[in-house]
Amino acid sequence: MSRIGKKIRILPAGVTAEMKGTELMVKGPKGELKLSVHPRVTVVISDSEVTVQVAGESQRDRALWGTFSSLIENMIDGVVGGFKKQLEINGVGFKAALKGGNLSLEVGFSHPVEVKPLPGTKFSVEKNVITVEGTDKQAVGEMAAIIRRVRKPEPYKGKGIKYMEEIVRRKAGKTAAKTAA
Repeated sequence: MSRIGKKIRILPAGVTAEMKGTELMVKGPKGELKLSVHPRVTVVISDSEVTVQVAGESQRDRALWGTFSSLIENMIDGVVGGFKKQLEINGVGFKAALKGGNLSLEVGFSHPVEVKPLPGTKFSVEKNVITVEGTDKQAVGEMAAIIRRVRKPEPYKGKGIKYMEEIVRRKAGKTAAKTAA
């Protein structure tokens, strides 16, 4: 049995969940999220509780059970509090700015790079910190990865865009290799 899957998800005040065919809709104060449910998974909504059940006991069914239970929990957390990821820009002359709803990055290229937000996400910039916010955990993570991919942090000087909690392992340069030999 899946320990994660059999956990009962409680809907907080102001949050409603509804099944329409094979689609689960969760509405809350921050917005609305939809999830297409796998045919072998059954979502049962009663009062303010959401439970997930599966058709069989195979390993694949147990995996689906835990996965969909976690996805539903993330949907509930997203419509109540939302998710955010922060990225930090390091480098001389590297900067970010908002232009309309898009993010304009100047990170050492001959031109600024424009990044458009995915649906359900938004940006904010404060000095050298970019914050990506939204109700969908997957979309927020994907948007942060897209921004990081513009200029990954390099290992010699640490210049580039990195997650706030990320630690960049630094390498010794050529001069350190010459003096050691």
